Amino acid sequence: MMNLSHDHGSGDAASAKPLQLLRKGRSGVLPFLGLVMAFTALPLDNARAACFEDGIGCTNDHYIPKSRLMALSCDALWTVRNTIYDERGYCFRTARAKDLFSNDDCHVSNAADLNFNKYERGNIDRIVAVERVKGCR
Repeated sequence: MMNLSHDHGSGDAASAKPLQLLRKGRSGVLPFLGLVMAFTALPLDNARAACFEDGIGCTNDHYIPKSRLMALSCDALWTVRNTIYDERGYCFRTARAKDLFSNDDCHVSNAADLNFNKYERGNIDRIVAVERVKGCR
């Protein structure tokens, strides 16, 4: 199971707080590797949106503050970033991503063909920048 936790500066895993995910989509609530995912209906012209607790919020309707991103572990940053790709239907190639997201409902093989809105694109860019600063990438 992946450790989706906040970094608290000390690097002490015992003090890590789990990142909770509430995921908008169709309907219902499903467990997802220890995360909470809530599904609700969205208009057909919108992609499903990943919504996280802990002040991150939904990835498709606002820019996640860099201060919030800096508090996340490398694993949590990876998960938030790739969740945005998953919500747009990306077909993952790596074993890690396939194990977490599955490709059962994917329909886009080339990431350049994904149609991100301005918030999703901005959040991906912010996450990548924070991953670089933190040495995750």
